Amino acid sequence: QLQLVESGGGLVQPGGSLRLACAASGFSLDFYAVGWFRQAPGKEREGVSCISSSGGSTNYADPVKGRFTISRDNAKNTVYLQMNSLKPEDTGVYYCAAELFSCPQGEAEFGLWGQGTQVTVSS
Repeated sequence: QLQLVESGGGLVQPGGSLRLACAASGFSLDFYAVGWFRQAPGKEREGVSCISSSGGSTNYADPVKGRFTISRDNAKNTVYLQMNSLKPEDTGVYYCAAELFSCPQGEAEFGLWGQGTQVTVSS
């Protein structure tokens, strides 16, 4: 019954925006860091962003710095990824994952993963 569910993906033109949501059910996200990852077809999954359990620490992969913003609303048990100025290379399946407290060094350290939501950036 413990799960993460991503939503908010879709088709958007270059330069457009989307807000992804990662909602937890069956447990509270209060003590968990949450990361966002993405995977293009035929490519390895890559880290996008992460936010600590307190929300006090965030990090971003270089390709998305200045364009994406990660945030959390513990009252809603949800973490968001605001994606602005989207580029075709942002296309892929976006996943969220959770691990206790601090953002881990790598994706292998995240213990719980969502099913993913498709983001397509195309004109």
